Amino acid sequence: QVQLVESGGGLVQAGGSLRLSCAASGNTFNIDIIGWYRQAPGKQREFVALISSSDNTNLADSVKGRFTISRDAAKNTVYLQMNSLKPEDTAVYYCNAMTLPRDIYWGQGTQVTVSS
Repeated sequence: QVQLVESGGGLVQAGGSLRLSCAASGNTFNIDIIGWYRQAPGKQREFVALISSSDNTNLADSVKGRFTISRDAAKNTVYLQMNSLKPEDTAVYYCNAMTLPRDIYWGQGTQVTVSS
């Protein structure tokens, strides 16, 4: 089992920055990929970014150039640095972990609200 706890959400003005954290605990040695997803009201959950255990990263086109994903392996923590935030970035952001073998875990989510 893997437990994920997100933090760092909040209210920010457009153009501002936030850094989200995803702290993993439990069987973290099985984690292959950690990703961030978001879900805005009335919309489906969508992919934002991911980072693999070998530090390969991928970001959604909508956040490229503004968001950065990184990890601190010693702390079992993944960060999502969000710059130049837009109102359309407003959503609940969820951390997701995929293990080997392929089990998937989700955090409880953290709210990000960007005011115009």
